[in-house]
Amino acid sequence: MKIEVWSDFVCPFCYIGKRRLEMALDQFPHSDEIEVEFRSFELDPNAPKYAEEGIYDSLALKFGSSIEQVKEMNKGIIQQAADIGLTYNYDNMKPTNTFDAHRLAKYAKTQGKEKELIENFLHGYFTENKNVGDIDTIADIAEDSGIDRDQALEVLNDETAYAGDVREDEQMAQQMGASGVPFFVINRKYSLSGAQPLDTFKEALEKVWKE
Repeated sequence: MKIEVWSDFVCPFCYIGKRRLEMALDQFPHSDEIEVEFRSFELDPNAPKYAEEGIYDSLALKFGSSIEQVKEMNKGIIQQAADIGLTYNYDNMKPTNTFDAHRLAKYAKTQGKEKELIENFLHGYFTENKNVGDIDTIADIAEDSGIDRDQALEVLNDETAYAGDVREDEQMAQQMGASGVPFFVINRKYSLSGAQPLDTFKEALEKVWKE
């Protein structure tokens, strides 16, 4: 069985969805026969790498809401994350561009370090408020994930490296009807959109396995 996961490193529901899928796989008796492939998706391809405003200001502008309304909206997300052991620190979070991080994740896959890097990008952004759009920060996270820092910088400083792979994933998502992320596709037959409840993931795994 193969599960493809389209996600972005600054998407709060992607980290929650990733963790719930992992929890479902931990409880699934045939998980050793399941391949999980992560695919790229940018929520905002035009986002700047270095935003001046914080995430609350950015979301307030996007939704035409007040800061207080945005904080209230995000309380539920923060709680959902906390319920599965994730800490979201919104107060010091800033929006950023994730294209370079996605490119490096493609390189990490060739080194067998993709899963470590993706987890560290998500943890770095949501828990530690690292800027996953900054090349030096990305290289530091890569090193923490077991990737040679100089090689990571070589990839990052070549703007064409793995760019085609990222764009290909995004085009594929569009063709498959994904309007947002996280987007999960099982065996190219079934799709789940959003950070589904744990039971939904478990039921989907059971259903597809029986087929």
